[in-house]
Amino acid sequence: MKNERGIIQLTDVMAYPPACIWKALTDPTLHAQWWAAGDIRAQQGHRFTLDMGAWGLQPCEVIAVEPEHVFAFSFAIGTLDTTITWRLTPETKSNGTRVSLEHNGFNVDTPQGMAAYEGMRKGWPVVLERLKTVVASTAEGLNF
Repeated sequence: MKNERGIIQLTDVMAYPPACIWKALTDPTLHAQWWAAGDIRAQQGHRFTLDMGAWGLQPCEVIAVEPEHVFAFSFAIGTLDTTITWRLTPETKSNGTRVSLEHNGFNVDTPQGMAAYEGMRKGWPVVLERLKTVVASTAEGLNF
């Protein structure tokens, strides 16, 4: 995990094709299994809310969609005002996919921004592991 001021970056290689990971990132039912419930979908400009449990409902808006390559959205609009970007890159040697997450825009000069950054810096690796579990079960069901 790479940490720059106000930016969280994680990269992992999953043994599944981009289509399988893309489905887990953009399908509301699957998304709820590994991170948060909400009407997420891969449509630029789509506004949705993620139910973050104890952290409340977080408004979001899709800002970039390149199917099976890039999915980005504004997160916690009006409070944190951060951006989450997923990048999927095929790994030709392993027939898998390099999955990169960047969560940026934390205002670490404020107590709220720093608390959110520290919490998510610790939480994202756990969430990424849950994503891997959902991708693996989805891949088995879709014969990937």
